[in-house]
Amino acid sequence: MKEAIEITTFKLNGCTYEQFIAANADIDAWLLRQPGFRSRRMARRSDAVIVDMLIWDSAAEGTGAMHRLMDELRDSPVHAMIDQASASWTIAPVRHHIQSGTS
Repeated sequence: MKEAIEITTFKLNGCTYEQFIAANADIDAWLLRQPGFRSRRMARRSDAVIVDMLIWDSAAEGTGAMHRLMDELRDSPVHAMIDQASASWTIAPVRHHIQSGTS
């Protein structure tokens, strides 16, 4: 199994970045319970696109979690906050990795 990176990009739909982050509390708690989940980072680019990056133990675990999330958390307020037409999702195995000795 190879570690995988999941990247989702999208614009927000009628809310602030701060409101969106706060609304992700249920998603974050759910992610922490998923097999293979390692970490999540979110950023907002200068063009207002949100970049949501997750690290998984494998692409299969990340893909499985994405399908479960859409079913198990279909009522999360987060979904309505995303401009679905702007959303792009991808996951790929890591092919190269270096890490500094500091965090």
